[in-house]
Amino acid sequence: MAARGKPTDSAPGIAGFDAAPLLFIPAALVVVALFLYPFAYGLLLSFTPTKGGWLDNYARFFTEPRFWGTISITLWIAIPATLINVGGSIPIAFLMRDPLRYQRLLTTILVVPITLGTVLVAEGMLRYMGPQGWLNRALLDFGLIETPLRLTHNYWGVLLSLVITGYPFAFLLILSYLTGIDPSLSRAAATLGARPLAQFRHIYLPLLAPGLAITVCLVFVQAFSVFPSAVLLGAPAGPTRVISIAAYQSAFEDYDYSMASTVAMIMGGLQLAIVAAVLSTRGLLYRGPASGGKG
Repeated sequence: MAARGKPTDSAPGIAGFDAAPLLFIPAALVVVALFLYPFAYGLLLSFTPTKGGWLDNYARFFTEPRFWGTISITLWIAIPATLINVGGSIPIAFLMRDPLRYQRLLTTILVVPITLGTVLVAEGMLRYMGPQGWLNRALLDFGLIETPLRLTHNYWGVLLSLVITGYPFAFLLILSYLTGIDPSLSRAAATLGARPLAQFRHIYLPLLAPGLAITVCLVFVQAFSVFPSAVLLGAPAGPTRVISIAAYQSAFEDYDYSMASTVAMIMGGLQLAIVAAVLSTRGLLYRGPASGGKG
Protein backbone atom coordinates (compact mmCIF):
# COMPACT_ATOMS: atom_id res chain seq x y z
CA MET A 1 0.00 0.00 0.00
CA ALA A 2 1.47 3.33 -1.06
CA ALA A 3 2.48 5.69 1.70
CA ARG A 4 0.23 8.66 2.25
CA GLY A 5 1.54 11.88 0.70
CA LYS A 6 4.21 10.10 -1.43
CA PRO A 7 4.67 11.85 -4.81
CA THR A 8 3.88 9.80 -7.86
CA ASP A 9 6.26 9.24 -10.82
CA SER A 10 3.96 10.90 -13.33
CA ALA A 11 4.77 14.40 -14.64
CA PRO A 12 2.63 17.28 -13.37
CA GLY A 13 -0.43 18.00 -15.43
CA ILE A 14 -2.88 15.71 -17.14
CA ALA A 15 -1.86 12.07 -16.99
CA GLY A 16 -0.43 10.83 -20.29
CA PHE A 17 -0.08 14.38 -21.75
CA ASP A 18 3.39 15.63 -22.68
CA ALA A 19 3.54 19.41 -22.32
CA ALA A 20 7.08 19.73 -23.76
CA PRO A 21 5.91 20.40 -27.35
CA LEU A 22 4.02 23.45 -26.08
CA LEU A 23 7.40 25.15 -25.62
CA PHE A 24 7.69 25.21 -29.43
CA ILE A 25 4.65 27.45 -29.80
CA PRO A 26 6.33 30.81 -28.92
CA ALA A 27 9.17 30.15 -31.36
CA ALA A 28 6.70 29.12 -34.06
CA LEU A 29 4.67 32.29 -33.54
CA VAL A 30 7.81 34.42 -33.88
CA VAL A 31 8.75 32.66 -37.13
CA VAL A 32 5.25 33.09 -38.52
CA ALA A 33 5.04 36.76 -37.52
CA LEU A 34 8.53 37.81 -38.62
CA PHE A 35 9.14 35.57 -41.64
CA LEU A 36 6.29 33.49 -43.01
CA TYR A 37 3.61 36.18 -42.97
CA PRO A 38 5.79 38.95 -44.49
CA PHE A 39 7.06 36.52 -47.12
CA ALA A 40 3.56 35.33 -48.05
CA TYR A 41 2.25 38.90 -48.13
CA GLY A 42 5.15 40.07 -50.28
CA LEU A 43 4.76 37.14 -52.65
CA LEU A 44 1.06 37.85 -53.17
CA LEU A 45 1.76 41.57 -53.56
CA SER A 46 4.33 40.86 -56.28
CA PHE A 47 1.56 39.25 -58.38
CA THR A 48 -0.70 42.29 -58.13
CA PRO A 49 0.99 44.93 -60.31
CA THR A 50 -0.43 48.40 -60.64
CA LYS A 51 -0.81 47.81 -64.39
CA GLY A 52 -1.17 44.71 -66.52
CA GLY A 53 -1.52 41.04 -65.68
CA TRP A 54 -0.31 39.14 -62.66
CA LEU A 55 3.11 38.33 -64.18
CA ASP A 56 3.82 41.80 -65.56
CA ASN A 57 6.10 42.78 -62.69
CA TYR A 58 8.37 39.79 -63.29
CA ALA A 59 8.32 40.38 -67.03
CA ARG A 60 9.20 44.02 -66.42
CA PHE A 61 12.10 43.06 -64.15
CA PHE A 62 13.73 40.77 -66.71
CA THR A 63 13.15 43.10 -69.66
CA GLU A 64 14.24 46.46 -68.24
CA PRO A 65 18.04 46.78 -67.88
CA ARG A 66 17.72 49.02 -64.83
CA PHE A 67 16.27 46.04 -62.98
CA TRP A 68 17.89 42.86 -64.28
CA GLY A 69 21.26 44.59 -64.59
CA THR A 70 21.38 44.87 -60.80
CA ILE A 71 21.79 41.07 -60.54
CA SER A 72 25.20 41.03 -62.20
CA ILE A 73 26.30 44.12 -60.27
CA THR A 74 25.32 42.53 -56.95
CA LEU A 75 27.02 39.24 -57.79
CA TRP A 76 30.13 41.08 -58.96
CA ILE A 77 30.35 42.62 -55.49
CA ALA A 78 29.14 39.75 -53.31
CA ILE A 79 31.14 36.86 -54.80
CA PRO A 80 34.60 38.49 -54.56
CA ALA A 81 33.82 39.73 -51.05
CA THR A 82 32.80 36.21 -50.01
CA LEU A 83 35.90 34.61 -51.50
CA ILE A 84 38.21 37.17 -49.88
CA ASN A 85 36.57 36.91 -46.45
CA VAL A 86 36.39 33.13 -46.34
CA GLY A 87 39.67 32.44 -48.12
CA GLY A 88 41.57 34.99 -46.05
CA SER A 89 40.16 33.80 -42.74
CA ILE A 90 41.12 30.12 -43.21
CA PRO A 91 44.93 30.50 -42.80
CA ILE A 92 44.59 32.96 -39.90
CA ALA A 93 42.11 30.71 -38.11
CA PHE A 94 44.32 27.70 -38.83
CA LEU A 95 47.30 29.43 -37.17
CA MET A 96 45.17 30.47 -34.19
CA ARG A 97 43.52 27.09 -33.61
CA ASP A 98 46.02 26.52 -30.78
CA PRO A 99 46.22 28.95 -27.85
CA LEU A 100 48.62 31.84 -28.51
CA ARG A 101 50.09 34.45 -26.21
CA TYR A 102 48.17 37.37 -27.71
CA GLN A 103 45.21 35.42 -29.07
CA ARG A 104 42.60 37.34 -27.08
CA LEU A 105 44.01 40.67 -28.20
CA LEU A 106 44.10 39.61 -31.84
CA THR A 107 40.57 38.22 -31.67
CA THR A 108 39.33 41.44 -30.08
CA ILE A 109 40.90 43.54 -32.84
CA LEU A 110 39.27 41.36 -35.49
CA VAL A 111 35.86 41.52 -33.82
CA VAL A 112 35.77 45.32 -33.43
CA PRO A 113 34.35 46.00 -36.98
CA ILE A 114 31.32 43.83 -36.17
CA THR A 115 30.46 46.03 -33.19
CA LEU A 116 30.75 49.22 -35.25
CA GLY A 117 28.24 48.28 -37.94
CA THR A 118 28.26 49.06 -41.65
CA VAL A 119 27.23 52.71 -41.30
CA LEU A 120 30.03 53.64 -38.89
CA VAL A 121 32.54 51.71 -40.97
CA ALA A 122 31.39 53.60 -44.05
CA GLU A 123 31.70 56.93 -42.24
CA GLY A 124 35.19 56.04 -41.10
CA MET A 125 36.25 55.04 -44.60
CA LEU A 126 34.93 58.30 -46.01
CA ARG A 127 36.96 60.22 -43.44
CA TYR A 128 40.22 58.28 -43.67
CA MET A 129 40.22 56.98 -47.25
CA GLY A 130 38.50 59.82 -49.07
CA PRO A 131 40.32 62.18 -51.46
CA GLN A 132 41.27 64.41 -48.50
CA GLY A 133 41.66 61.59 -45.99
CA TRP A 134 44.80 60.86 -44.00
CA LEU A 135 45.76 57.93 -46.23
CA ASN A 136 45.89 59.98 -49.42
CA ARG A 137 47.55 62.86 -47.59
CA ALA A 138 50.25 60.57 -46.23
CA LEU A 139 50.90 59.06 -49.65
CA LEU A 140 51.07 62.52 -51.21
CA ASP A 141 53.43 63.83 -48.51
CA PHE A 142 55.81 60.92 -49.00
CA GLY A 143 55.71 61.38 -52.76
CA LEU A 144 54.34 57.91 -53.42
CA ILE A 145 51.46 59.23 -55.54
CA GLU A 146 50.86 62.41 -57.50
CA THR A 147 47.07 62.47 -57.35
CA PRO A 148 44.77 61.13 -54.60
CA LEU A 149 43.67 57.54 -54.94
CA ARG A 150 39.97 57.07 -55.49
CA LEU A 151 39.01 54.53 -52.82
CA THR A 152 35.46 55.69 -52.14
CA HIS A 153 32.31 56.35 -54.15
CA ASN A 154 33.16 53.48 -56.48
CA TYR A 155 33.25 49.68 -56.64
CA TRP A 156 36.41 49.34 -54.54
CA GLY A 157 34.97 51.31 -51.66
CA VAL A 158 31.97 48.99 -51.39
CA LEU A 159 34.12 45.86 -51.73
CA LEU A 160 36.56 47.05 -49.07
CA SER A 161 33.69 47.85 -46.73
CA LEU A 162 32.28 44.34 -47.12
CA VAL A 163 35.69 42.86 -46.42
CA ILE A 164 36.13 44.96 -43.27
CA THR A 165 32.71 44.06 -41.88
CA GLY A 166 32.48 40.48 -43.19
CA TYR A 167 35.96 39.16 -42.47
CA PRO A 168 35.57 39.02 -38.65
CA PHE A 169 32.28 37.14 -39.04
CA ALA A 170 33.87 34.54 -41.34
CA PHE A 171 36.96 34.29 -39.15
CA LEU A 172 35.03 33.58 -35.96
CA LEU A 173 32.91 30.92 -37.63
CA ILE A 174 35.84 29.10 -39.20
CA LEU A 175 37.88 29.36 -35.99
CA SER A 176 35.04 27.74 -34.05
CA TYR A 177 34.89 24.86 -36.55
CA LEU A 178 38.68 24.37 -36.57
CA THR A 179 38.98 24.33 -32.79
CA GLY A 180 36.36 21.58 -32.72
CA ILE A 181 38.59 19.23 -34.73
CA ASP A 182 40.62 16.85 -32.57
CA PRO A 183 44.30 17.89 -32.87
CA SER A 184 45.41 14.32 -32.18
CA LEU A 185 44.35 13.46 -35.73
CA SER A 186 47.00 15.71 -37.25
CA ARG A 187 49.61 14.49 -34.78
CA ALA A 188 48.85 10.91 -35.71
CA ALA A 189 49.17 11.80 -39.39
CA ALA A 190 52.50 13.52 -38.68
CA THR A 191 53.89 10.35 -37.13
CA LEU A 192 53.07 8.60 -40.43
CA GLY A 193 55.03 11.16 -42.41
CA ALA A 194 52.24 13.52 -43.49
CA ARG A 195 53.41 17.09 -43.99
CA PRO A 196 51.30 20.09 -42.88
CA LEU A 197 49.82 20.61 -46.35
CA ALA A 198 48.81 16.95 -46.58
CA GLN A 199 47.38 17.12 -43.06
CA PHE A 200 45.24 20.09 -44.02
CA ARG A 201 44.10 18.50 -47.27
CA HIS A 202 43.24 15.05 -45.96
CA ILE A 203 42.22 15.76 -42.36
CA TYR A 204 41.20 19.34 -41.71
CA LEU A 205 39.60 20.18 -45.05
CA PRO A 206 37.20 17.19 -45.15
CA LEU A 207 36.15 17.76 -41.54
CA LEU A 208 35.88 21.50 -42.11
CA ALA A 209 33.84 21.16 -45.33
CA PRO A 210 30.33 21.24 -43.75
CA GLY A 211 31.16 24.28 -41.60
CA LEU A 212 33.01 25.92 -44.47
CA ALA A 213 29.95 25.61 -46.71
CA ILE A 214 27.72 27.14 -44.05
CA THR A 215 30.20 29.99 -43.56
CA VAL A 216 30.29 30.67 -47.31
CA CYS A 217 26.49 30.79 -47.41
CA LEU A 218 26.17 33.16 -44.45
CA VAL A 219 28.93 35.49 -45.65
CA PHE A 220 27.49 35.50 -49.18
CA VAL A 221 23.97 36.35 -47.99
CA GLN A 222 25.40 39.15 -45.88
CA ALA A 223 27.31 40.56 -48.88
CA PHE A 224 24.48 40.00 -51.37
CA SER A 225 22.08 42.09 -49.30
CA VAL A 226 24.48 45.05 -49.13
CA PHE A 227 22.71 48.41 -48.99
CA PRO A 228 24.27 51.10 -46.73
CA SER A 229 27.77 50.56 -48.10
CA ALA A 230 26.56 50.66 -51.69
CA VAL A 231 24.89 54.02 -51.03
CA LEU A 232 27.49 55.70 -48.78
CA LEU A 233 30.68 54.36 -50.34
CA GLY A 234 29.61 53.50 -53.87
CA ALA A 235 27.87 55.05 -56.83
CA PRO A 236 24.21 54.02 -56.34
CA ALA A 237 23.19 55.43 -59.70
CA GLY A 238 25.85 53.49 -61.59
CA PRO A 239 28.49 50.84 -60.83
CA THR A 240 27.13 49.91 -57.39
CA ARG A 241 23.40 50.00 -58.05
CA VAL A 242 22.75 46.67 -56.37
CA ILE A 243 19.43 44.87 -56.33
CA SER A 244 18.54 46.13 -52.85
CA ILE A 245 18.76 49.72 -54.13
CA ALA A 246 16.37 48.81 -56.95
CA ALA A 247 13.87 47.52 -54.39
CA TYR A 248 14.28 50.65 -52.26
CA GLN A 249 13.78 52.99 -55.21
CA SER A 250 10.68 51.12 -56.35
CA ALA A 251 9.13 51.39 -52.91
CA PHE A 252 10.13 54.86 -51.69
CA GLU A 253 10.79 56.81 -54.89
CA ASP A 254 8.31 55.29 -57.35
CA TYR A 255 5.85 54.27 -54.58
CA ASP A 256 5.31 51.00 -56.43
CA TYR A 257 5.22 48.56 -53.55
CA SER A 258 4.16 45.73 -55.80
CA MET A 259 7.30 46.11 -57.91
CA ALA A 260 9.42 46.45 -54.79
CA SER A 261 7.99 43.15 -53.56
CA THR A 262 8.82 41.56 -56.90
CA VAL A 263 12.44 42.70 -56.65
CA ALA A 264 12.60 41.39 -53.08
CA MET A 265 11.19 38.01 -54.14
CA ILE A 266 13.70 37.68 -56.96
CA MET A 267 16.48 38.72 -54.61
CA GLY A 268 15.46 36.07 -52.09
CA GLY A 269 15.10 33.44 -54.80
CA LEU A 270 18.62 34.10 -56.08
CA GLN A 271 20.03 33.86 -52.58
CA LEU A 272 18.25 30.57 -51.89
CA ALA A 273 19.38 29.11 -55.23
CA ILE A 274 23.03 29.97 -54.61
CA VAL A 275 22.89 28.78 -51.00
CA ALA A 276 21.35 25.47 -52.11
CA ALA A 277 24.06 25.06 -54.75
CA VAL A 278 26.83 25.67 -52.20
CA LEU A 279 25.32 23.30 -49.62
CA SER A 280 24.89 20.59 -52.26
CA THR A 281 28.64 20.62 -52.96
CA ARG A 282 29.86 20.38 -49.38
CA GLY A 283 29.75 16.58 -49.53
CA LEU A 284 32.32 16.50 -52.33
CA LEU A 285 35.14 17.62 -50.05
CA TYR A 286 33.85 15.46 -47.23
CA ARG A 287 33.79 12.28 -49.31
CA GLY A 288 36.87 13.04 -51.38
CA PRO A 289 39.62 11.75 -49.08
CA ALA A 290 37.47 8.82 -47.94
CA SER A 291 37.12 7.54 -51.50
CA GLY A 292 40.55 5.98 -51.40
CA GLY A 293 42.47 8.66 -53.28
CA LYS A 294 46.23 8.83 -52.69
CA GLY A 295 48.39 11.86 -52.26
